[in-house]
Amino acid sequence: MPEEVLHWLQPMPGGTYLDGTLGGAGHSRLILEAAAGSRLVGLDRDPAALQEAAEILAPYGERVSLHHATFDQAGQVLEQLGIDSLDGMLLDLGVSSHQLDTPERGFSFRHDAPLDMRMNPTTGITAADVVNQTEEAELVRIFFAYGEERYSRRIVRKIIAQRQETALTTTLELAELVRGAIPGGQRPSRIHPATRVFQALRIYVNDELGQVERGVEAAISLLKPGGRLVVISFHSLEDRIVKHLFRDKAKGCICPPRLPVCQCHHTPDVKLLTRKGIRAGNVEVDQNVRSRSAILRAVERC
Repeated sequence: MPEEVLHWLQPMPGGTYLDGTLGGAGHSRLILEAAAGSRLVGLDRDPAALQEAAEILAPYGERVSLHHATFDQAGQVLEQLGIDSLDGMLLDLGVSSHQLDTPERGFSFRHDAPLDMRMNPTTGITAADVVNQTEEAELVRIFFAYGEERYSRRIVRKIIAQRQETALTTTLELAELVRGAIPGGQRPSRIHPATRVFQALRIYVNDELGQVERGVEAAISLLKPGGRLVVISFHSLEDRIVKHLFRDKAKGCICPPRLPVCQCHHTPDVKLLTRKGIRAGNVEVDQNVRSRSAILRAVERC
């Protein structure tokens, strides 16, 4: 959503901006081009993404500072750089196209690959660790809570039976197991039966929802008055967190309704710029089918 990001972020010449999810650096490059003399701080937990972004953004020289960090660590990074506040911040949540399209990362079942799914492949548990070592009840919770998978119990029973014989280690092994566990899973469908399970594992392995909760709230505190935060989500669980955080931060008086006069003197932290989520246009969806799930929301610091 390049045009929408620029419209709602409104990068200004000489401003300081942070891209908390660098990925392929497409949005970062747009910000630098749109705002002459601006400075950009870029974060990503994926070393491969940082390396790619460094090459793409090299022409901008000292205007760019890239860091191996998650976006909920933005405050620490800015403190190290001596930056007190930002004119704007962008978070493009979820897995990147590069990660999905790199078979050995194990995010997709389009290729047979190790069942990994870590956005930072240098640390943390893998998806294989989760499916082979997690207790039954917790595995059911993960699939239901993070994947909204209605057949979680069926799938987990199949996983438990399988791992008693041999561990699940590859993406296609898991995808075919899920297909066999779901009623009608063998029938052709627009959405693969394992999609929700893979989403749930990816979210759990990378603590994506925890990062959204921590990172979005921290991001607001890092903005200057008038500074803007733009967040793009790709599934309802992320978007729900962003929507509720933005709504709560935009509240004024929080006194009980029965009080005739405000006693709390609470003032809003932000102004909502997007009352409803902004969707990608038809042209972009035609060119990039993954953008059909994108929802953009934006706020401005009061």
